[in-house]
Amino acid sequence: MAGHGNHPIALDPALQRYNQMWINRHKYFRWTGRTARITFAYVVAFPALIGYLAYTTDGKWDMRGKRRGDTIVEF
Repeated sequence: MAGHGNHPIALDPALQRYNQMWINRHKYFRWTGRTARITFAYVVAFPALIGYLAYTTDGKWDMRGKRRGDTIVEF
């Protein structure tokens, strides 16, 4: 069978460069105002919001054993 050296298929050079960039991404990262805000939003603000909503709505709704016309509100 015909082949191209050691690789059975030709590799795209652009994908190879992207793969190397993705592997070495940590070497080129810098803290800027934008990256700090994004990190704060994903690490602190969003989980805090979800935790607050879960805490405030805990036990307010009961979905078990309800029939048509029954209310799901338990407070």
